[in-house]
Amino acid sequence: MIRFNPFVYCTMGRRAELERGMQGKNPALFRRMLDEIAAYVRFADDAGYAGWGHPEHHLQIEGFEAANDPTLMGMWVGQHSKRLRVITCGFVSTVHNPLRTAEAIATMDNMLDGRFGVGLVRGYQTRWVDNFRVKDDVAAVGPWNKDSDADVANRAYFAEYVDIVVKALTHDTFSHHGRYWQFPPPDLRNPHVHEVYTRFGQGVDADMHIREVGIAPRPLQSPHPPLYGGFSASMRTARFWARYRGKPIVMSDNIDFLAALWAAYREEAARHDYSPAPGDEAAWGGLMICAESDSAAEALAADFRWFWETWAMPFGQPYPELLFGSPDTLSRRIDEVASRVPINEMFLIIPQGLHERDDILRSLDLFANRVMPNFA
Repeated sequence: MIRFNPFVYCTMGRRAELERGMQGKNPALFRRMLDEIAAYVRFADDAGYAGWGHPEHHLQIEGFEAANDPTLMGMWVGQHSKRLRVITCGFVSTVHNPLRTAEAIATMDNMLDGRFGVGLVRGYQTRWVDNFRVKDDVAAVGPWNKDSDADVANRAYFAEYVDIVVKALTHDTFSHHGRYWQFPPPDLRNPHVHEVYTRFGQGVDADMHIREVGIAPRPLQSPHPPLYGGFSASMRTARFWARYRGKPIVMSDNIDFLAALWAAYREEAARHDYSPAPGDEAAWGGLMICAESDSAAEALAADFRWFWETWAMPFGQPYPELLFGSPDTLSRRIDEVASRVPINEMFLIIPQGLHERDDILRSLDLFANRVMPNFA
């Protein structure tokens, strides 16, 4: 069985609107985007999709990817669904205090009654990441600085960030003393006696020395919501997530690469006494438009291709898997990939914002009724 999750970039306008410039400042378009996402989420909730994904990006004055705060958009999705897993993918590590991240994850999980899934990512859009970053010596990364000192520092920071988030989600209280973060700070003491800390809590000595900290509440799911590695493209990333039983999301169209990545994940997982169920090694997916015929899907894909070439490729993101076609074409392609690597979850990036509401709903409906049953 494959679980299917639509994923939106939170695009505010059609192509013609975006080409006018500065559309991210337009409240009417932002409001329309929210209304349309709500309609798609309600439909997906009823149609049998498993989850709904979205990213975190800020300072989006052009309107191409106006996702903003990950918890706010996550709650918008949650407000308009009853059973979908809300998958915030993800918290950008370089702009968040990891304790705050863990607290937000646990809070969202409780507010959504255990329907939360969360991605943790490194951050690649310099304009907003380097304005929002919480450590001066950790910056955005991408193909332009791969394997540079900045890339090495970002990767080390990310590893520590994830470790702290997981500790906070799985321990009542804990301490952490690493390269980038000290929790609690050395020799931290409460400036006055407070017996609640010592009588009803833990981690604080009678002399008010704060030895450990903990988040509240704990997550509703145990040990924590499912963890995802957003849009991964390397063996190194797959191995990293195997240590935490997280699931990288991989959208390559190269089946040989997918097979190698799945194998690398299993190999690393074994080193950590983890035997993933088939399909838990990684999720797969791509851009998706489903239409009655391949030609109709390709015609609809024109603006989606424009979006990808205009927005994503300058960040060093080549085309992922292109699931453009009829239900039969998409079913055959998914079956082809699933015959080589076990898949139990897929992410489908849809042209939300670029296409009219009826076109999006028609695509989601065709996929739900004529593709998904083949993998139930």
